[in-house]
Amino acid sequence: MQTVFQISTHGQGLYEFTRDVTRWVQGAGQDEGLLTLFVRHTSCSLLIQENADPEVQTDLRNFFHRLVPPTTDPSMAYLTHTYEGPDDMPAHIKAAMMPVSLSIPICGGRPALGTWQGIYLFEHRNAPHTRSVAAHLGR
Repeated sequence: MQTVFQISTHGQGLYEFTRDVTRWVQGAGQDEGLLTLFVRHTSCSLLIQENADPEVQTDLRNFFHRLVPPTTDPSMAYLTHTYEGPDDMPAHIKAAMMPVSLSIPICGGRPALGTWQGIYLFEHRNAPHTRSVAAHLGR
């Protein structure tokens, strides 16, 4: 069984879509299996991360911004791919550092996530985007 989740973003940050995934898995009527999620873009990532304290999301965003600043930062002067804006090449670097796919076991008809875990799209661009995440639920 397959579907595509469309996630609207409004700039850099983490966008949780755990509820959408859980609802789809429950509707599939499959008690056990393996869910694979794959983001179909080169400037965002997928993460399983804490969903209880929003400071975690803020700190992750700030850490990666500090680790890979925009090309307007003097430390990034060596980059040559700059014609799509100062956030573009740093977004590609961040996406290369983080996962673009996730595998999640399905147990009892639900993703087998821990108590405080959520599924996130990590948007690395400043502009709004609609991101596509392909999902495959196998046995």
